[in-house]
Amino acid sequence: MDGLARSFMRVSIAALALGALPLATHADNYPSRPIRIIVPFAAGGPADVYARVIGQRLQGTMGQPVVIDNRPGAGSIIGTDAVAKAAADGYTLLLMSNTHTVNETLIPTKPYVLLRDFAPIAPINYSDLVLVVNPKVPARSLGELLQLARSQPGKLSYASSGPGTPYHMAGELFKAMAHVDILHVPYRGSSAARADVIGGQVDMMFDAVTTMAEQAKAGKVRPIGTSGRTRSTVLPATPTLAEAGVPGYEAVIWLGLMAPRGTSPAIVNRLNAEVQDITRRDDIREEWARQGAVPMAMSVEQFQHYVEDDIAKWARIVRISGAKAEQ
Repeated sequence: MDGLARSFMRVSIAALALGALPLATHADNYPSRPIRIIVPFAAGGPADVYARVIGQRLQGTMGQPVVIDNRPGAGSIIGTDAVAKAAADGYTLLLMSNTHTVNETLIPTKPYVLLRDFAPIAPINYSDLVLVVNPKVPARSLGELLQLARSQPGKLSYASSGPGTPYHMAGELFKAMAHVDILHVPYRGSSAARADVIGGQVDMMFDAVTTMAEQAKAGKVRPIGTSGRTRSTVLPATPTLAEAGVPGYEAVIWLGLMAPRGTSPAIVNRLNAEVQDITRRDDIREEWARQGAVPMAMSVEQFQHYVEDDIAKWARIVRISGAKAEQ
């Protein structure tokens, strides 16, 4: 190699090092200002509740305010698209759920593609759902509910927090596996859906046990069955839907964090470590267990694979159930 070539190589290496310097410095100084977590769901539901838990703990360990920004609408698309368009600097994050993995198949025309436009950070938790009916519905068991639904096709209604949400897909899966015709009534958020089931405007709903268990215990709704493989620890007297008459039925709601694609791996890994530390704390695990939520902890790579697998799982269920976003 002649002298000119050596000089060119030295200059090139120096230029590359200088080019990488702002990124490294940015990651080393992160965070230097407030972080915003956009929750594309209405206030009061599980996503909002657990975003605030995570945000409060991150604020304590990372030394910067963490702001929760609720932007519901269009089955989570409005808030999610806002994050997709945000700067990939670690200061705007997405609180996501399996609504997002469902929507990859259910709403293919949305303005983003989940794993093209977002970088997975970490999961947070999952919880079972519970099928509840308004007390005016003349059914005290799954068997009675199925008999009622089959005798009046299309008359009974179920609420959800919007197309593609776990509440919607749990209902569609139930319809397909139990062979019943019930009407889907979508809302802009789970709080409004829950209120109308309690008020009797809608007959039933699949809801997270973390938010509906207390309403069931208070007699405001009647629990028919839970959606997990085993009975819920917060509603132990309520059978699973699988054991009560729909063999193989299972559905959960899970939550996680993502960042715009292109966010520095150093920042993504830092956030992953912080979230894993939170979900592994004894006080968090005990508090969430009382609510019916199960903490999740994964590396960035493991969470990437988890999201990929969930997209494939819900693609199959959307096809089998015939679910439509227009409902």
